[in-house]
Amino acid sequence: MVTGRPPRTVAAALALAVTVPMLSACFAEPSPHEAVRDFLVGWQTGDYATAARRTDGDEQQVRRALEDAKIQLDAASFRFALKGVRSVGERVEADFAAEVDLGENNPLWEYDGKLPLHLVNGSWKVRWSPSVLHPQLRDGQRFAVKIDPEGRLPIVDRARDPLQELADLHVASVIPAKLKDPVAVCEQLAKVTGFPKDRLLSRILSASPKFAVPLVTFGRARFARLRQQLEAIEGIQFSIRPEAVAPASPTQIVGTVTAVTPETEQQLGGPQRAGNTVGRDGLQKAYQEHLTGTTETSVITVDLKTLDEVEELAKWRPGRTAAPVHTTLDRHTQQAADAALAGGARGMIVAVQGSTGEVWAVSATKEYHQEKDALAGKFPAGTTFSIVAVEGLLKAQVDLGQKLACPPDRTVGGVRFHQAGAPAGSQPTLQGSFANACVTALASLARRIDPAALRDSAAAFGIGSSWTLPLKSFSGSMDPLKNDAATARAIAGQNVMVSPLSMALVAGAAASGTWHPPLLVLEPKSPDLSAEAEQAKPVSPVKLDDRTVDTLRTLMRAAVTSGSARTATAPGDPVHGVTAAASRGGKPLAWFVGWQGDIAVAVLVESTDSTAGATVAGQFFRNLRQGM
Repeated sequence: MVTGRPPRTVAAALALAVTVPMLSACFAEPSPHEAVRDFLVGWQTGDYATAARRTDGDEQQVRRALEDAKIQLDAASFRFALKGVRSVGERVEADFAAEVDLGENNPLWEYDGKLPLHLVNGSWKVRWSPSVLHPQLRDGQRFAVKIDPEGRLPIVDRARDPLQELADLHVASVIPAKLKDPVAVCEQLAKVTGFPKDRLLSRILSASPKFAVPLVTFGRARFARLRQQLEAIEGIQFSIRPEAVAPASPTQIVGTVTAVTPETEQQLGGPQRAGNTVGRDGLQKAYQEHLTGTTETSVITVDLKTLDEVEELAKWRPGRTAAPVHTTLDRHTQQAADAALAGGARGMIVAVQGSTGEVWAVSATKEYHQEKDALAGKFPAGTTFSIVAVEGLLKAQVDLGQKLACPPDRTVGGVRFHQAGAPAGSQPTLQGSFANACVTALASLARRIDPAALRDSAAAFGIGSSWTLPLKSFSGSMDPLKNDAATARAIAGQNVMVSPLSMALVAGAAASGTWHPPLLVLEPKSPDLSAEAEQAKPVSPVKLDDRTVDTLRTLMRAAVTSGSARTATAPGDPVHGVTAAASRGGKPLAWFVGWQGDIAVAVLVESTDSTAGATVAGQFFRNLRQGM
């Protein structure tokens, strides 16, 4: 999280560089101005001895009061600007504007102050009282800062149900007024946790004395590991705060959350208060600022004798209010996808709504990652790419009913293609070869299709599109088509790389007649994207040619009713789809790309059986039908 504010030490230096010349310019002649100048510059720069000498108070007490004000406010810096000096008889008063940087990603506290001056033995002195520090500060009082962090809000599914489950966070707190030795407590806590002891101490010294101050928050495992050492620290008390941070399925898309640690502090761009949580991955990391919002901060006065709070001087909650992240994920569809892969298959399923491109489910077994593989993985498309090639074939006036044999081997442009056993019942036509995913037959059409037309078709189906998602994703790529061999390999999907997400969108385009870019989050519209992503132009839907869509529906229905995708059959609306065999890294892979109703899917599983993906898809569609 980047706040845009300078670090604590840098902030003080900048304040001095900007303000001192302005202050000095106001005091050209010996006058009350010199006393005002020396006092404000001394206070601002931490030269409290000089500031104290310009008052009529006890120098040691004034110096300590200025030091204490900085500690009580846990201030990174003070900046002052003189507004004017008024003289009424022998009484002189200077007006100034104060700007206090409260640090720890807190806001600037701005207020107007007054410096009463009078002559003491011929020298102008600031008439000292606590009201010099702030007009409402009285004798017997001190400053304090109250912090109320806004709780982390959930990531929710399309029905706005949380995609997190409750998990216990353990909070270590202290009540400042009850501590015998705050310094010792912070030294011990820093040794156990790794948090800087000076930051822990500053939180205690700036807090309201009678109220518990959270210092460190632990997840269950870390607390269990450190519990014995923590309980040995006198004055530390513990509480359990249930918070919805454990991700529900799809866990790697939703992302994990942890309590802030010394290591994760840097990820958020500066010191964080106990109770803050940080998204480590997934949407929790992408939307860290949106989910956590800001912290309510109050500056108060406290009675030094009773330690009761007296008056609130300022209160604000700056910046963005936290908001849930509303996703397109559908719990029912996700459960159906998870259950379909629970039967022993190793692989992935991505399900989208064909008419919108909304991602409804992303599921993967432990061998694969839901984001890195299902959304952003790069896999050979195999003959599922024939879906895309159909448009180019139609433009070339290829007759789908023409005879087209499916031999075990065929050479095109010097490249050998092999069909691993012609499917039983295959028909020697283009339609039959499409339905049965015949590599050798489809590759033989390379000379009939214009490479430029094939590239245009790929673009129409989103292959290589520049969409942006809040998570990593891959839209696909195709090698240059320099000759017949390259074109044949493209039709066979051997030099075309895709992700399960990109192929689910291809199926959605065939189902709805329009290709839609993917959508994973409905609100907010975008996370904090990189500069490159922010400059990317929005990707628009692409309406497909009606003839192409009608032909694809016919071909992909035939593949389910009488071709290699027969195991995808399920009750309800007709299932359309195709299968393909591929391999990556020596692992045999089986694709199914298709749809039922408005739910389009891409299934990719490890198997030597090219129909294995269709089998998993059929189980997925049956799960949806059964209300799983």
